[in-house]
Amino acid sequence: MTLQETLEIHVKAAIKALFNSELESVEFQATRKEFAGDVTVVVFPMLRVVKGNPAVIGEQVGQYLLDNVDLVKGFNVVKGFLNVEISDKYYLDFFKSIKEDDTFGFAKQKDDKAVMVEYSSPNTNKPLHLGHVRNVLLGYSVSEILKASGKKVYKTQIINDRGIHICKSMLAYQKFGNGEVPTEDFKGDKLVGNYYVKFDQAYKQEVAELVTQGQSEEDAKKNAPLLLEAQEMLIKWEAGDEDVVALWKKMNEWVYAGFDVTYKNIGVDFDAYYYESNTYLLGKEFVAEGLKSGVFEEDPDGSVWCDLTEDGLDRKIVLRSDGTAVYMTQDIGTAIQRIKDYPDVGGMVYTVGNEQDYHFKVLFLILKKLGFDWAKNLFHLSYGMVDLPSGKMKSREGTVVDADDLIQEMTDTAEEISKELGKLEEYDEDEKQALYKTIGLGALKYYILKVDPKKRILFDPKESIDFQGNAAPYIQMAYARIQSILRKANSTNGIVASDAFNDAIVLHEKEKQLIKQLEQFPEMIQSAAEQHSPALIANYTYDLVKDFSSFYQNLPIVLGNEDVNSQKFRISLSKTVGQTIKNAFQILGIEVPERM
Repeated sequence: MTLQETLEIHVKAAIKALFNSELESVEFQATRKEFAGDVTVVVFPMLRVVKGNPAVIGEQVGQYLLDNVDLVKGFNVVKGFLNVEISDKYYLDFFKSIKEDDTFGFAKQKDDKAVMVEYSSPNTNKPLHLGHVRNVLLGYSVSEILKASGKKVYKTQIINDRGIHICKSMLAYQKFGNGEVPTEDFKGDKLVGNYYVKFDQAYKQEVAELVTQGQSEEDAKKNAPLLLEAQEMLIKWEAGDEDVVALWKKMNEWVYAGFDVTYKNIGVDFDAYYYESNTYLLGKEFVAEGLKSGVFEEDPDGSVWCDLTEDGLDRKIVLRSDGTAVYMTQDIGTAIQRIKDYPDVGGMVYTVGNEQDYHFKVLFLILKKLGFDWAKNLFHLSYGMVDLPSGKMKSREGTVVDADDLIQEMTDTAEEISKELGKLEEYDEDEKQALYKTIGLGALKYYILKVDPKKRILFDPKESIDFQGNAAPYIQMAYARIQSILRKANSTNGIVASDAFNDAIVLHEKEKQLIKQLEQFPEMIQSAAEQHSPALIANYTYDLVKDFSSFYQNLPIVLGNEDVNSQKFRISLSKTVGQTIKNAFQILGIEVPERM
């Protein structure tokens, strides 16, 4: 039970004893720094059931708590705000309960339904780029946060491996490839992406030539021979043409192998894979059922629609007049298929950019109308674009920032800044390179995850590698400093963090503040899970590190032999802060180094 939950029980008891009234809830807020206190009870909402002056009511409730509740050691009232001071014993008892818990903050897995989180979901005509990086980092981190909150989680993606864009790369490879294959230094996803760019270059040339021959630009774009060939290739693929399917399989395998390397470099994984080539026909059977139940309606031309105008949306087509499915149809079918494949799933999270907000509103509503109970537990993890100082990226023009290149740039930038700071002189070259990657990749992940997912990001690699501000290297440095403190305490005085200390400790305000921050961690994980927001964990960790830095700068940790009890407590407190940093960064997918 948290401090606020405990206090709420006692405040309600105070109102009952003093005024014979019942409070439904108690409103708390953080105590302002200029006033003494650890938690503030807001009196004004109590006036609904208790009549009187809020300052007087606050005094009466405060005195009741002081007289009857052991954990309360003092109070003061400022207008309608009751600032409550909590006893050191409460904080020490709490700290003792967590200090040897390496999984502090993580809830045990509950028995309720699992959650499936979809992220990445790339096209197989190009390598992963910066936009995918934000998607992947968000999806993976939300998966880990949900796990830490006690949920069973399946991580999945749907790979967009069919369609005209895939055929464009295939056709360009047929025409210009000359048997080129991936190598150890040139991955398959990059190779295939190059041919997607080459198709666009050749296509634009053909369009320009047709325009000079008198066609309008609109007609030229439709009539360019390359596009017509790509459309014909798609028809052959759908008909199962042996040669086209063989080329499709070969090039897709190249891409999958390339993706796997990138995912490993980023540090993410998946439990299940779905492929659009297998799912694009799903959903049609449910259209037939929806027609019978009245969820869908058929137009005179044979097309099938779902009328959502009464729900504030519009009419949405789910089947074309020629009987072919649209994306909405296959998304309906894929969602249902996932529940069939994983019967313990009771909800899904879709990590998809905010340009698809409307699509997911419609999808979730249709699934509810079809009568699926789990549809009420669907969530669109909508996120904004990532921009670079150089401007917008375009895949077909080859102006995207490749994810592998970005990771390497981050590593190189970390190396450059670390050398300027001269922090790694004791490391050998292999240790340095490993640490540069840990710093660089951590900086990239934290910079993206610390921002509310809904907001657009302007990503600056150099700005993200900051050893002083709200950035991963600053937090990683704090963790490494704590490990150094633990080593020094052991070598200097033989003290280790597991050593017991007694209660004869008067907490310094800096020590108490650290314990108060630690107490918030489990609740912060639950809030981040409910809001699907890694930003809450990232910024919590930064606040914890700021409090630790203040503690470190104001209080000696490794002392002489004159106060062994305080040393044992501060060493133990430092270790627990370090473990909490590690746990928080773990669910963000960020490593922490033992030395920096």
